[in-house]
Amino acid sequence: MDVRRSYKYLLRPTSKQAAALAQCLEEHRQLYNAALEHRRIAYAKAGASIRYGEQSAELKHIRGDDPGGQGRWSFSSQQATLRRLDEAFRAFFDRVKAGRTPGFPRFKGRGRFDTVEWPKDGDGCRWDSQPGHPAATYVRLQGVGHVRVHQHRPVRGRVKTISVKRESSRWYVVLSCDDVPAEPLPATGAVVGIDMGVACLVTTSDGAHVANPRHLAATADRLAEAQRDLARRKRGSTRRREAVARVAALHGKVRRQRLDYAHKTALALVGDYDVVVHEDLRITNLIRSASGTIDAPGRNVVQKSGLNRSILDAGWGVFLTILAHKAESAGRELIAVNPANTSRTCARCGHCAKENRVTQAEFACTACGHAAHADVNAAVNILRAGLALRDAAEAA
Repeated sequence: MDVRRSYKYLLRPTSKQAAALAQCLEEHRQLYNAALEHRRIAYAKAGASIRYGEQSAELKHIRGDDPGGQGRWSFSSQQATLRRLDEAFRAFFDRVKAGRTPGFPRFKGRGRFDTVEWPKDGDGCRWDSQPGHPAATYVRLQGVGHVRVHQHRPVRGRVKTISVKRESSRWYVVLSCDDVPAEPLPATGAVVGIDMGVACLVTTSDGAHVANPRHLAATADRLAEAQRDLARRKRGSTRRREAVARVAALHGKVRRQRLDYAHKTALALVGDYDVVVHEDLRITNLIRSASGTIDAPGRNVVQKSGLNRSILDAGWGVFLTILAHKAESAGRELIAVNPANTSRTCARCGHCAKENRVTQAEFACTACGHAAHADVNAAVNILRAGLALRDAAEAA
């Protein structure tokens, strides 16, 4: 079975190439904002809806009028930027139809636009553009040149799209590859249910606990100091730009630490178990603010805010996404179940009551007296629910 995968590598641009990459990003940001302004004005003045095809057709004239600016970059990458805007409008209208908060597409500030995409390898870009250099890998980007890549692992499959992304002061290339061969692992015969938490990132039905490293909390003091320093700087000054870079670098480090830990934890799970059952968490709902309104203010707002921060620091969504990708590649089965009442139901007798959960870590059934770690009890319930779903699907 072949799958689709993305590979992300650090770029090693020269100072001139880094300046060209920054200019490329800025020109694409300006194109995005100009296209958005075009749509807004057309609808406000004439009630006309501008589509991607019309704006793409105007690119030729835009490039001809600005050969040293927009005309310098790949036509295909500029089309991808216009499609990105078109997708933002499509998502906006989908939310309107669904009755959700619409969120009209916004103009992109300098810190809100960090990726440029080339839709096809060989069209304005070329992966492994210098095959005669076996000691290093290069990617060629139109208007930038051959940029050296720190390729820490081989690329598998067929490179379909190439993207360049800026994260703080670092540049990365992201390859989206089709026809990547899956690498199924040998069967173990073991199944497991996992409960996501804040005290422990993962608790398994076997009783194992995976610690939550709390990367953001560990960097909180340094981050707070950097943010205070940023608040004192004058807007537009060089020192403010340096302070912004320091804050971004700290956030980037936390993000990389969280990703690394999630990869290692997910890899251990798919290596040990054939079936992994987890909660189908709606994280957006879980971290919703408890502040309420002026007429109906919320309760325990400070405590809920701290819990939301801890949930985001744990990175449940990142972990579950990585787990799904690794399970697919390894040929493992991943099952998501409704988490309702899994922490209140006794794993021995099935009695469900709020009083069963004595404390955050203790579970004691009021019906049969069964006592266990609360997260282990929940993980056992999650596993049973997942196996029941699988049996029902097989029977159907």
